Amino acid sequence: MKKAEFYHSHVHSKLDSLTGIRFFAAAMVFMFHASLTRIIGFNPYADSDVIDVFQRIFSGGGWLGVSFFFVLSGFVITWSARKGDSLTGFWKRRLLKIYPNHIATWLLAMLLFSVPAASVAIWLPNLLLVHSWIPRMDTFLSVNGPSWSLCCEMFFYLLFPLALKLVWNIAEQRLWRWAWAMVAGLALTQVAIRLLAPATPLINEYPISLSQWWWAYYFPPARLFEFVLGMLMARILMAGRWIDLSVPWAFALLVGSYVAAMYVPFQYSLNLVTLVPVAALITAIAASDLKDRKGLLNTRWMVWLGEISFGFYMIHLLIMTLATQLLGGRLFDNGTATLIVALTFVLSIFGGWLLFNFIERPVMQRWGRTGKARVLGGSLAQPEATS
Repeated sequence: MKKAEFYHSHVHSKLDSLTGIRFFAAAMVFMFHASLTRIIGFNPYADSDVIDVFQRIFSGGGWLGVSFFFVLSGFVITWSARKGDSLTGFWKRRLLKIYPNHIATWLLAMLLFSVPAASVAIWLPNLLLVHSWIPRMDTFLSVNGPSWSLCCEMFFYLLFPLALKLVWNIAEQRLWRWAWAMVAGLALTQVAIRLLAPATPLINEYPISLSQWWWAYYFPPARLFEFVLGMLMARILMAGRWIDLSVPWAFALLVGSYVAAMYVPFQYSLNLVTLVPVAALITAIAASDLKDRKGLLNTRWMVWLGEISFGFYMIHLLIMTLATQLLGGRLFDNGTATLIVALTFVLSIFGGWLLFNFIERPVMQRWGRTGKARVLGGSLAQPEATS
């Protein structure tokens, strides 16, 4: 069987390893937040050398993890889009997937950290998932910090039906050109922001102005390149035009880009330097799954961890912030501090399981199932696969 025929015949196959790797992306975000001594104040190590190493290793983990989620999101929902699926059905499932966990963690944050009722201009945009559109740090990072990325996801989902039709209409021989165009588009956008957005005043946390940081990282349209690149990589794999880069080599490229991101201007480290390796690793993992190769990522436990990873992502910063308050600024020896970080990590996994088991999964089972396909106001239909 020719390569194109093989991939066409496996379109919509389940990709367990892509579920499993979600947990590693979420774990990188956790470790990134744990490293933010000056911002969150959680890191409990008394040894300044250990803190320096910890921060050096994980200082880019949050940027990488979120970018990975955006590319993966575009890939997965393009891969799973089926003929006859309705627009309303798609949007309904996306809302049901995101909002219940968001509302649960929003309420938990409001109760735990007593966000004043007078700050309605802060917590209401967060509740409605529009806060990342507002260029104020006390707003786009309000209530539950990681929820800013859901604003971007909601924007992606809103545009997905149109983007999917455009992506389906690209001739197969031009898919790679468009994929590289997304990378170039992100690069040009970041350069334009660096040149045109006000460069002062700098924020306290990073060598970048608030305006540049918001435009470059939090403004949803600026993150669309990552999502669309994921869509294009799904089509490249479907069309049998993937270059067959192995998972180990793709992972090595990602590690190399992660290290390289430590030495470029801060703004370009946010997502630009790692974008190509992220897209390559996701596609390589999917291609490996289609060939029924077994590995760590598609084991039962890793798939389970991947399933609860959204809940883990949404609740981990609340647990970390609560731990910070309980510690009261105390610092500990390396062994005790490591145990505290590990316990916070385990509690975040437990919290993610609670959200998945008692909110996310029941909601999707009750209201998110796709019944008999009816095209209501348009369809997500793809062309019939041909060899």
